[in-house]
Amino acid sequence: MLSATNHPDSAAASQVKGDASPTPLGAALGPASSLGPYCGALTARVFDGLAGELDSLLHSAGVSDLGWRGKILVTGGDRLRWLNGMVSNAVQSLPEGQGNYSFLLSVQGRIQGDCYVYRRADDLVLDTSVEQVPALMSHLDHFIIMDDVELADVSQQWTGLSLAGPRAGQVLATLGFSASPASVENARMSSVKIGEVACTIIEAYHIAVPRYELWFAPEHVLAVWETLQAAGANPCGWEAMEALRVLEATPLYGVDLNDRDLPQETAQTRALNFSKGCYLGQEIVERIRSRGKVNRQFRQFALQGARPDSLPLDLRSNDQPVGRITSTASLSSAGLPQVLALGFVRVEVLERNQEIAYEGGVATALAAPPTIARPLAQPAN
Repeated sequence: MLSATNHPDSAAASQVKGDASPTPLGAALGPASSLGPYCGALTARVFDGLAGELDSLLHSAGVSDLGWRGKILVTGGDRLRWLNGMVSNAVQSLPEGQGNYSFLLSVQGRIQGDCYVYRRADDLVLDTSVEQVPALMSHLDHFIIMDDVELADVSQQWTGLSLAGPRAGQVLATLGFSASPASVENARMSSVKIGEVACTIIEAYHIAVPRYELWFAPEHVLAVWETLQAAGANPCGWEAMEALRVLEATPLYGVDLNDRDLPQETAQTRALNFSKGCYLGQEIVERIRSRGKVNRQFRQFALQGARPDSLPLDLRSNDQPVGRITSTASLSSAGLPQVLALGFVRVEVLERNQEIAYEGGVATALAAPPTIARPLAQPAN
């Protein structure tokens, strides 16, 4: 069995600024859940035990809260052209009903935030963390000059649940939804009903296990939550989802990434399109591309030693600072490192194969996320 623990003061939890409100699911569950701060909202930390929850995500199906996500609606006749010039990925060529991952950059090419952009028939939806919404709204609004574009924060009109795991598709199939047989590069949207609730299902980007998102009106959150559990999904808190995120080496803005980072340093090439037209920050992105190298990289590490008590934490080599650890997750299973971490390290340290240390132990940069210890459960025929 795979197990994980996250410190109560983990990086993702510490990003709450000001007073955080419960997500619609957190408010509906009330005392039945242990709420903790996550990315600007209060949501369930853990339900029946972290080890079992992570095991569900990796080998069965787990349902978790996405109420910490926010939504920005972009409308107007110039929306496609205008947003195409504001984000790092393609918008104008994005097929209707699909979405992709993008960075929003400054003129200097520094990452101001991240989001998924979804194209619908009459508008565009930007999906991001709820704590990023005010800053991104201000950033985008600054560049609406003579454009027929309107922005609206519609976060209160939506909430969502994540359904992840090798049996996630089977859970949805019992409810009448069949995932597309062919994988697509972009996330795909579908309109369905879960019970009597109108939902948008997102076939989402994933690495280790399939993942889906369900969006719907907040007043239906408890009904959808219970329906998915009745169909075979186990409830999971944000600590289990954090452990899965670290295992998959997926950075979180505001925790692993910030406004000092450059796109090519992040290893998230899926956020960049090099054949689209001009966009804010493109000159720097192209300059880095032509140079063919960055000075540091976002990497996953296996830690041999004590798990850091607080983050971020310096990485050192030859007694010199060479990077930082930004996220950790403790895992135990045959074939998996006990502690995994995410962070940045200088490229020359990797090229020279120098030892990397942190206060409490040694960090080994991994070329790819470790393989899950036992084979994933296969859906029944």
